[in-house]
Amino acid sequence: MRPPSPSSLLLISLLCLFIFHGATSSNLIQETCKTCSKDNPNIKYNFCTTSLQAAPASQCAGHHGLGMISIRLVRNNVTDTQCHVKQLLKNKKLDPYVRGCLEDCLDLYSDAIPSVKQAMEHFNSQRYTDANTQISSVMDAATTCEDGFREKKGMVSPLTKRNKNTFELSAMVLSIMHMLQSVSN
Repeated sequence: MRPPSPSSLLLISLLCLFIFHGATSSNLIQETCKTCSKDNPNIKYNFCTTSLQAAPASQCAGHHGLGMISIRLVRNNVTDTQCHVKQLLKNKKLDPYVRGCLEDCLDLYSDAIPSVKQAMEHFNSQRYTDANTQISSVMDAATTCEDGFREKKGMVSPLTKRNKNTFELSAMVLSIMHMLQSVSN
């Protein structure tokens, strides 16, 4: 029997490295989400892991990378929700109260987009307190949007799931930043 060639050994070594690295990255996501969901009742473990695992590069990310990925998820969600509200407002047959609520939500989500961008800048500069303030304002926007529909008895928000996702993704960001602050202190 011939000994394995150097290229075969390199290929096997790389394969093992990728398998091991993928497992540890996946474990980091699971451990991060376990901590987030344990520390914050607004974060569901399955939502956290599914959201992070679906994001590109999450399998290779450390804690800081997962924080940035979480902020990008918030940005994508906020931008998509803003677009969705614009589409809903094109319906000429909307109830006037619903139209008013949707217009308020459009303003809230439009204002949230620059807040997320500022949060990204602050996060990258490790100015977590400033990033926290910006992400908290995004959470407030989602809550205020949802509450607007609830002010009228029997009114159902067409944005409940989107508002909930914005809130929960934002809570994930805050939790991950808290972990990063705890490690650096």
